[in-house]
Amino acid sequence: MDTNTSNGNVIHTQELTKTYKGVNALQGLNLQVPRNSIFGFLGPNGAGKSTTIKMLLGLTRPTAGKALIFEKDITQESLAVRRKVGYLAQDPRYYEHMTARQTLRYTARFFYQGPKDLIEARVEEMLELVGLEDKADRPIKGFSGGERQRLGIAQAQVNYPDLLILDEPAASLDPQGRRDVLTVMETLRKHTTIFYSTHILDDVQRVSDRVAILNRGGLVAEAPIQELLNGSGSSVVYNVTIKGSVSGAQARVARQPWVRSLSAKSNNGAVNWQVNVSDADAAEDQMLRLILEDRSVSVKSFGRKTHNLEEVFLSMVGEESKK
Repeated sequence: MDTNTSNGNVIHTQELTKTYKGVNALQGLNLQVPRNSIFGFLGPNGAGKSTTIKMLLGLTRPTAGKALIFEKDITQESLAVRRKVGYLAQDPRYYEHMTARQTLRYTARFFYQGPKDLIEARVEEMLELVGLEDKADRPIKGFSGGERQRLGIAQAQVNYPDLLILDEPAASLDPQGRRDVLTVMETLRKHTTIFYSTHILDDVQRVSDRVAILNRGGLVAEAPIQELLNGSGSSVVYNVTIKGSVSGAQARVARQPWVRSLSAKSNNGAVNWQVNVSDADAAEDQMLRLILEDRSVSVKSFGRKTHNLEEVFLSMVGEESKK
């Protein structure tokens, strides 16, 4: 299966916009989703996540801009796109009297016209992939929320899609169910690209490679998750613990043009600094040397502060909301 686009992205949107009755539900969205990534699509309620997913699936048309999936235009080549995409709705519905095996068999027959044994092999493969082989022949009405979501992922994956779009796949699940769904998502990485919307930030931090944050219909940030957690620009902070006569070193570091602020706090005979910098490369290259110019000073620890995703999300959404 050749799913590479010329720029290595499965999804590429350009100024994608959707307007309802004069209100911008989505405005100028530019996204790039790399092949075989797990891409977390974040935002508060009403941010435009569901609108984006509907357009990618061809369920509604953009007002302006465009989107390519596998280099195919979502408007002009919607049917060709959908043949290569699997989709799981936030609240999948089933025929409750049917078993998981019957459900997957029913779904598979929409895609395969070949020998029955090949269809059965694919159904069995999907049951094993999502960990439902031991419950394959039980009625779905007895399934837990997590088991229903895993069955939904198996349904969405049954046609070997090159892109899997999941709408809030772990919403309303208990911790066990969430863990099981995330495990399946991680397993699927080698088979497909996963684009999923969610509001559960801990889950995103666990499984995602890349993250986009949407707020009020606009893109606030898009980056590899580690880049967001490390901070960028004025949000890059270094934690330094030093001992000795530190006043000279503090003055040298504080007057550097790439230092935005330096706060110091004494702690058990040592001093802890938080240094907010505008240029991380300069800080990495110069800060330790500046401190150690004074031989009476020793550095006990030095490192870039890592944020958690909730801090990053609330900071970015809060700043955007003030505009």
